[in-house]
Amino acid sequence: MPKRRTKRGAQRTPIGGDYDVLICGASFAGLAVARELAGSGARVMVIDRYEVGERQTSACAAPTDWLLNLGLQGSMRQTFQDLVINTPYGRHRYDLPWTFSTFDYRTLCELLDEQNDADFETAKVNGRSANTIHTDRGDLTAPLIVDGLGWRRLLAADDGYQPPDAPLSRGLEVHPNGSGEDLEIWIDRRYVPAGYGWSFPARNELRIGVGSFDPRFHVKDTTVLLAEDLDADAVRYQGNWIPHKLRPSTEDGIFFVGDSAGHCLPLTAEGIRTALYFGIACGRELRRVVEGRSTADVALRRYGTFSAAHEWQFEWLLRVQKLVPKLPAPLQHGVIGALGDKRFVDWSFGHYLRIADPSFAGAPIANQGGGMPPTPSEGGAGGPAELEPSAFPRSGSNGASGGGTSALPVAHKPDQG
Repeated sequence: MPKRRTKRGAQRTPIGGDYDVLICGASFAGLAVARELAGSGARVMVIDRYEVGERQTSACAAPTDWLLNLGLQGSMRQTFQDLVINTPYGRHRYDLPWTFSTFDYRTLCELLDEQNDADFETAKVNGRSANTIHTDRGDLTAPLIVDGLGWRRLLAADDGYQPPDAPLSRGLEVHPNGSGEDLEIWIDRRYVPAGYGWSFPARNELRIGVGSFDPRFHVKDTTVLLAEDLDADAVRYQGNWIPHKLRPSTEDGIFFVGDSAGHCLPLTAEGIRTALYFGIACGRELRRVVEGRSTADVALRRYGTFSAAHEWQFEWLLRVQKLVPKLPAPLQHGVIGALGDKRFVDWSFGHYLRIADPSFAGAPIANQGGGMPPTPSEGGAGGPAELEPSAFPRSGSNGASGGGTSALPVAHKPDQG
């Protein structure tokens, strides 16, 4: 696991000052916001309790085209064409219309961080008063503030909510040494009554875990059980709470991105590409403001509307999340098998991908000249002037992304279901 690099002791000197944009949180969402502000001339500060890439809290996998379109292929560890779904009654293999890749968290964050020109400091956020953020190292002020600090939603005006009385799932995983060829999940009440287990190979490491849709169900023992069943060591633990309900993305003048806005898809708990997607959308709105082409109020309204336009898709996924655990295990197995028809897989996973389509990220950074993303006026993909959810089907689309080809070998096997 990563070694701690956060400033400590005498290194934690006082900080302060006024900025044009203050981004609290330096993981997927916060770094995506900062990326979109590169070259704008704005004075941007990014703060986080930890160094960039220091604290991994997920299995770190995403649709390959998202990584390619953001120029993050250097972080990729393994790529998969198939998804294997295990139940107590057998297994099914889905041939996906797009590939999924595991990646190294620190490398990805560092590559994404290289694409901005913001200042960065490690500091613990303690609270907010209007446009001033109070940290353990001093106060920072900005007219545009982004909360990318996670599900606690620290910069909200209210006290937020706490587990287990909150729409949160809980997940835990271990990271033993090892290798594998399949991206696998388990829908098996032996591991979790409502939720699933997983094994995501990442070259020389396995990421094995269990996620429960019920926050009251503790998953440590069953995570160990799944690791044992896979003949793997239960070592190097990491876990987190996972939001499964969309929340307002703007409130009291603050922009919320990633988990703080509930930008994590119910049922699958996929939150990385949605954090990048909504972070990019937020960053593009902020860029319009700092370049004098919009106002903060307009940006808040437009970004809030953009996020809320996805609510119906989040709600449908949440309905399925609530339905699946109610089905008897034999019926679950039969339904999963029936849904594995190639035509249905292409259709359903194509629509699922378009909830946060990789094309929204635009061309890879390496192809944009000078290492910076283009402004909307320069023809950047999905610019704010045309900001709209990429989730809605487009004319002529067959559901597969046109984002590029994986640079890694793709694991693919014939159906053995």
